[in-house]
Amino acid sequence: MDPMYLTILLVAGGIILLAVFFHYVPFFLWLSAKVSGVNISLVQLFLMRIRNVPPYVIVPAMIEAHKAGLNTITRDELEAHYLAGGRVEKVVHALVSASKANIELSFQMATAIDLAGRDVFQAVQMSVNPKVIDTPPVAAVAKDGIQLIAKARVTVRANIRQLVGGAGEDTILARVGEGIVSSIGSSVNHKSVLENPDSISKLVLKKGLDMGTAFEILSIDIADIDIGKNIGAALQIDQANADKNIAQAKAEERRAMAVASEQEMKAKAQEARAKVIEAEAQVPQAMAEAFRSGNLGIMDYYRMKNIEADTSMRETIAKPPTHTGKPLG
Repeated sequence: MDPMYLTILLVAGGIILLAVFFHYVPFFLWLSAKVSGVNISLVQLFLMRIRNVPPYVIVPAMIEAHKAGLNTITRDELEAHYLAGGRVEKVVHALVSASKANIELSFQMATAIDLAGRDVFQAVQMSVNPKVIDTPPVAAVAKDGIQLIAKARVTVRANIRQLVGGAGEDTILARVGEGIVSSIGSSVNHKSVLENPDSISKLVLKKGLDMGTAFEILSIDIADIDIGKNIGAALQIDQANADKNIAQAKAEERRAMAVASEQEMKAKAQEARAKVIEAEAQVPQAMAEAFRSGNLGIMDYYRMKNIEADTSMRETIAKPPTHTGKPLG
């Protein structure tokens, strides 16, 4: 075999072996840990690779914790948290920040908060620097029927002990909105609210709205109040329109009943008139039968006719005269 070719193969093989060695045994990372005062061996770094734990995540976290004086945090705890799906860097950053700010935060609580899906480092920062949450416009109606639209600013800080299982910002906003509605609704009129908007803040703060949440409410400030609609007047107008419609419906019902009654009476009158006409049609037949049977004589017939003529004349005289508009004479 050509010596030059053999030399190239040996060099390539050496490079591959060195790459594999430094991959599984991060020598320079071990050297950085030793220089920083972190006690860790090359064998432990190799075993991290075997356990699929990245040394470049664990070792820098150990160095940061050691430099911050958090010597109680062990390598096994960091590896266990990483294997559980936690964010090791966030947890160590949070522990260092809490230690510098004199906030009581244990490693177990920090990992529990992180595994619960919350940003533990941001929570520690919020404990030091409170956060301001702007509520959406909240509409409420005072006792005099005037609608008020209020906006509030809620200053909160994280409650470390309540981060696991505690409610979030949406619950805070919902409770503050409910408190504003209750406070305005209990006011005698809208003018008293406009004159003393801080009364809303005081009443809302007394309700303990941060109970069971991951935050502690420091203050509630009313940023703006606008006058909305006159809800009381609108409700009265709607009620009046409803009463008017009901009255119209009842009047229409009575009119329909009257029309139906009139039609019924007309039908009965037509029926009675038909019976009269039918009875009058039978009179000549009855008179003819009376003539044939001898129950009615000719003198009786003439006497009856005279009575009818006399009755007709009396009815004519009794009627008032009708004016046709023509001159007399």
